[in-house]
Amino acid sequence: MTPAVSPPTIPRLQNGDTLDGDEFMLRYEAMPDVKKAELIEGVVYIMSSPLRADVHGDPHAELMGWLWSYRLRTPNVRVSDNATVRLGRRNVPQPDASMRIVRGGRATLNAHGYIEGGPELVAEVAASSVSIDRNAKFRAYRDEGVREYVLWRVEEGEIDWFILRDGQYVALPLGEEGILRSEFYPGLWLDPAAMTGLDAERVHEVLLQGIASPEHAAFVERMRQATP
Repeated sequence: MTPAVSPPTIPRLQNGDTLDGDEFMLRYEAMPDVKKAELIEGVVYIMSSPLRADVHGDPHAELMGWLWSYRLRTPNVRVSDNATVRLGRRNVPQPDASMRIVRGGRATLNAHGYIEGGPELVAEVAASSVSIDRNAKFRAYRDEGVREYVLWRVEEGEIDWFILRDGQYVALPLGEEGILRSEFYPGLWLDPAAMTGLDAERVHEVLLQGIASPEHAAFVERMRQATP
């Protein structure tokens, strides 16, 4: 009898491994015990430490609520929570939040259900400006054409909103009354001071003002035309 051949063992991901996107996904899918791992500029980062409510859990929930409220009133957009995104051979991040155009956008779902290509907006909760989110991920999102990048630096009490212009990220300027207004998603307005202060009522109030704008109404009409 021919002896049984054992299937090859898939190596586990290790922090600092240098891999391409295909090998990274093969190993990641073989490690259900790992809840979050990312490939940024060809380097593996495994997020395995407990998450504190004050520096991550609560801010993350506030971001998701803000984006979900916009999605609720805007057809043809989809919000994802911690979904793996295949940006290219060297970048497979798992952003805290992302929002994409479903039909006619840059990103699609591949055969395995992963987001393929850059969503129009990604958002991350970071401890500080020295984190991977402000450095390696900043470059990865920029180089892969993500249109807008929202970064909440919790310990510093700041929110950075970057927009892509001529291949470079530039800071979205504060508008009247200290409001940030998305250039890609009309009506996606944010009071950063209210968000960092966890003032959900004010955050929602400002978003509703944006949703009531003529620009959002025109965007909704375009999105409806894209929806079969």
